[in-house]
Amino acid sequence: IGRGSSFENMWITLYIFLYLSFNCFSADSILKSGTCQLQGRFKLNGMYQDGDFILGGLFHVHFFTVFPELSFRTEPEPPYCEKFNIEIFQQAQTMAFAVNEINKNPKLLPSITLGYHLYDNCVRLGIAFRAAISLASGTEESFSNLNCTGPPPVIGIVGDPSSTPSIAISNVLGLFRVPIVSHYATCSCLSDRKKYPSFFRTIPSDAFQVRAMVQILRHFGWTWVGLIYSDDDYGIYAAQLFQQEMQLFGHCVAFSEILPHDNNHRDIQYITGVIQASTARVVVVFSTSSFLIPLMEEVVLQNITGRQWIASEAWTTSPVYHTPRFLPILGGTLGIAIRRGEIEGLREFLLRLHPSNDKKNNIVRIFWENMFGCSFEKGGRAIDGEQVKKVCTGQEDLSITETPYTDVSGLRAAYNVYKAVYALAHALHELMQCEEGRGPFSGNSCADKTNLKPWQLVHYLQKVNFTTGFGDHVSFDKNGDALAIYDVMNWQPSSDGSIRIHTVGVVNKGAATEMVLMLDEDAIYWNFKSKKPPRSVCSESCPPGTRQARRKGLPVCCFDCLPCRDGEISNITDAIDCTVCPDEFWSNSDKDQCVPKEVEFLSYKDPLGISLTTASLLGTCICALVMVIFAHHRNTPIVRANNSELSFLLLSSLKLCFLCVLLFIGQPQLWTCQLRHAVFGISFVLCVSSILVKTMVVIAVFKSSRPEGKGTMKWFGAAQQRCTVLVLTALQVVICAVWLSTASPTPHKNSQYTRSKIVYECAIGSVAGFSMLLGYIGLLAAVSFLLAFLARNLPDNFNEAKFITFSMLIFCAVWIAFVPAYVSSPGKYAVAVEIFAILASSFGLLFAIFAPKCYIILLHPERNTKNAIIGREAQKK
Repeated sequence: IGRGSSFENMWITLYIFLYLSFNCFSADSILKSGTCQLQGRFKLNGMYQDGDFILGGLFHVHFFTVFPELSFRTEPEPPYCEKFNIEIFQQAQTMAFAVNEINKNPKLLPSITLGYHLYDNCVRLGIAFRAAISLASGTEESFSNLNCTGPPPVIGIVGDPSSTPSIAISNVLGLFRVPIVSHYATCSCLSDRKKYPSFFRTIPSDAFQVRAMVQILRHFGWTWVGLIYSDDDYGIYAAQLFQQEMQLFGHCVAFSEILPHDNNHRDIQYITGVIQASTARVVVVFSTSSFLIPLMEEVVLQNITGRQWIASEAWTTSPVYHTPRFLPILGGTLGIAIRRGEIEGLREFLLRLHPSNDKKNNIVRIFWENMFGCSFEKGGRAIDGEQVKKVCTGQEDLSITETPYTDVSGLRAAYNVYKAVYALAHALHELMQCEEGRGPFSGNSCADKTNLKPWQLVHYLQKVNFTTGFGDHVSFDKNGDALAIYDVMNWQPSSDGSIRIHTVGVVNKGAATEMVLMLDEDAIYWNFKSKKPPRSVCSESCPPGTRQARRKGLPVCCFDCLPCRDGEISNITDAIDCTVCPDEFWSNSDKDQCVPKEVEFLSYKDPLGISLTTASLLGTCICALVMVIFAHHRNTPIVRANNSELSFLLLSSLKLCFLCVLLFIGQPQLWTCQLRHAVFGISFVLCVSSILVKTMVVIAVFKSSRPEGKGTMKWFGAAQQRCTVLVLTALQVVICAVWLSTASPTPHKNSQYTRSKIVYECAIGSVAGFSMLLGYIGLLAAVSFLLAFLARNLPDNFNEAKFITFSMLIFCAVWIAFVPAYVSSPGKYAVAVEIFAILASSFGLLFAIFAPKCYIILLHPERNTKNAIIGREAQKK
């Protein structure tokens, strides 16, 4: 239970010791006489009205309690209360009004008169506990009915308004199942039915209040807030729930400070220092007004502005802070308040109040003295520390006063009191209406109306269900809690410079435990230069495309924003992790969306594709031009001397080599993948085999010109030449056929080279098949090069071998360089390398073999004669 001052605890301990000592001496006389005597009477401020059944009430009508000095020589003087709270006295009077209204209602408790006995607890646990015990045990001087028949002293208690006294009182009176209906105790711990079986309340639990406040924080994006709470059960339990709820939604508490119970100035200054130093611009406070006053006084003194205060329902509507001096600090405060209600006829009842000399109604006299600044004692006395000499007559006019007592425009706690009284009345009414044989107790019995037990009323109270005159539904859930609904209040400046409270929204319980917030943002007053809600975050939100990276040693709200890696995205704000894109998708530049990966292949639209296509067509055209030249000059010695038939076959194969490049460009398809390597392999074998036969013919011609080799040419006639070329090419055709039939190349989407792209390529299907294709070409090229190299020193009139040697040297160099370049090139560039090798080797063969001949044919026709060729030979000899 909440801690009190050490002085108060000492006083309570001493009183209990004296009380028990007195009981020991008097117990024997009580048993002999058969009558219970009241051993002592607490000095309590109260109000009383007699009736058939009495309702108890506990209210904190005074703010503070003053304890006398202990001399340990005389009996201690009872404590006394100071600083009268007029607003709370209105609540006590509301209970009296409700009782009178019920007594006048012929439909509710007919022929039964209710009474009340109210006490002031002075915001002290000890006094509240004494008052509750006095209510439960009665205050009669003597009691002779030892059989305990008849109604109990009180059938139920309205109060206590504070959580800590309610816990203490319920722990004791709950043992006897005395119904307690609090109008303002909100601690969530009181919902424990096992510990507090007879506790009910007409105000929602702190569990709902906390959720409502967190909904407001979430609505405005305030994830970094300060927390201040009172050192009692109300503040401690609310703070625990608040921190749990904040953690649940990933929000953080920047600081958490507890208000000192003894109003220690050093502690107050420390808390204000924490508020001022913190980066949190929103401060949530769970406390009653009495605990919070010293802190707010210090905040005003130090002029701590620029903070958005969030008030709990315990101080949201408190008029203590509505003065002009608090406006610069507390203006714009948002708070949770219990629902406002209207009670018809209450104002007239309040104005009819007059003091009496009955000591049981001494609290009315105290109110009168504070209201009119007078005293009923002659000569005057001190009221709240000020000496008053004016004498009260008791006839002063309340209607001319303007105080919270007569203001019934915003009944909240008072309306809860009204509902609590009616709940007890309706429960008693149902109990009285019970028909014997149809009752809820054992054997279908009803309660004995002449010997009523408190636990019987608890049964009916749990099932209470009625509607007030204002239209509000009243019932209790299985934990004794009321329907969760709150008003959202905003503190706004009024014309006279003070603070007035406006309702700007509603929070009520939705599905499950979720609270639904409805807010009119245009009606909210913001006490900032921008006139907009402040920002209160430890770190700014991470935009889409980034993720949070927590700062070591700091709460989860403090983080850095790191961009997502390539291939990952985050499309929400404050993402914890980035999401990996599916296989065929990639992150866009902002990393907030997965887009289809770019499909890459060597296209006719690419600059590289255009260049290679142009080179291919250029080579084809040059081949065609050379063929035209050779065809036109086919009877000249230079053409005839170099075997014109093989020359035309070689030009045709070179043309195919140039044209096969076009199969490598464009989006791969099944037929292009199958044809590109086959056409390439066959074309080059046809070309190289033609060169090989041409070389062999040159060597054969040279040998046939010698006497020992006259019969050589019969083995290298035109038919043999054609057959040799055909057989060599047929072997390549067989290799291609076997390759395509067993492991045909197919289009393939490859993402191994670059994760951000899909390379659309032709998978070769079989490495062995591709290797045999290239190896066979390489073998023929190597044989051709070797033969041409051996024949390089033939006479000039047989200089074809020199050109073949040079062309095959170019061919072999290109394809030897191709292998490492092809392996190391990614994506479409591997295709480009292969095309470049085809074009380079084709141009090398074309220019090395045919350029010298075209040079003589076109530019030096005088050298294109038999005599010129023979002349060179003779000259050389």
